[in-house]
Amino acid sequence: MKIFVTGTRGIPNIPGGIESHCQQLYPLIVKQGHEVKLSRRKPYVRSDTNETKLQNWSGVQLVDNFAPKIKSLEALVHTFIAILEAKKWKADIVHIHAIGPSIMSPIARLLGLKVVITHHGPDYKREKWGQVARFVLRVGEKMGGLFAHDIIAISQVIQKIIKKHCHRESHLIYNGVQIPKKIENTAYIESLNLIADNYIIAIARFVPEKGLHDLINAYKHSSLKCKLVLVGSSDHEDDYSRHLQKMAGAHQNIILTGYLTGNKLNQILSHARLFVLPSYFEGLPIALLEALSYGIMPLVSNIPANLEVGLDSTYYFQCKNTDDLHYKLKQLWFSEFSIKDKKQLINLVKTKYNWQVISEQTLDVYYTVLGKK
Repeated sequence: MKIFVTGTRGIPNIPGGIESHCQQLYPLIVKQGHEVKLSRRKPYVRSDTNETKLQNWSGVQLVDNFAPKIKSLEALVHTFIAILEAKKWKADIVHIHAIGPSIMSPIARLLGLKVVITHHGPDYKREKWGQVARFVLRVGEKMGGLFAHDIIAISQVIQKIIKKHCHRESHLIYNGVQIPKKIENTAYIESLNLIADNYIIAIARFVPEKGLHDLINAYKHSSLKCKLVLVGSSDHEDDYSRHLQKMAGAHQNIILTGYLTGNKLNQILSHARLFVLPSYFEGLPIALLEALSYGIMPLVSNIPANLEVGLDSTYYFQCKNTDDLHYKLKQLWFSEFSIKDKKQLINLVKTKYNWQVISEQTLDVYYTVLGKK
């Protein structure tokens, strides 16, 4: 089977939940005997590394296509070009990720392509978008619902949205996570003046709906002696991201690392005591699943996507309520967190969010679309 993938910025090691999803999923599909070609957006392919020359990664064929570095246009333009590439490649399946790029589903159908979309969440709820962009995203959701041969939802919450807005059923296939091997080495965290098991970590893009400003305010008022580490950056520098950096820079115990991958990310996760996700909106948060795979004690907002993960009520706080976040930060920081507690979190993701199972479920959808199931 020839599967063409678009809607993502690209792989490997490009920031974003959809990017992480694709990076884990498609090498496993290749291992099961299928051809996968993935279209990357040129602005996100780092020119200071060998990534610009990369044509194959873990068996996934890579093609770099033009995308304007304008947040309201890049996904649409890139997806249109990618669909033309898919037709040229004679793909059996075109898999479009996210509702914005799904606005190109009718074009793919007109070209005679079989279309599967994954709805990763109602992006029109993100605060970074203006009214016009939100309208386009809603149209993308509708177009995907009307023209895709089949739809995948990454959570029950999104399944209900698809049913309500598109009036059709979808396949529930969760995001997944690999169980990592922890790093004993502490050289990198020591370079940041961090002490193992004595810091709080948050991993997120610097956009309003991630709620990092709430976390900074709650942390400042907590009087905790530990440090707060914010891992992430902004895709498009704007007033909010600059304000967030200014907020963090005003406190000597808040550390900004930028976007991390590989050994550095592994190390900083291996030695964190508490992971916080204060977001207002998620599809299904991969950053949270990754933190749980390390057995890190979590504290997350009580939005539907986070509740669906099924953590104990102790680990939730009221979304947008900085007083509750402040209270829970102190409560959890001084609470006991045993090896048994860590193992329970790891076992949760190991059983519910297994990438091998997810890859097989995704292939079942492809076979259904092709009439081969």
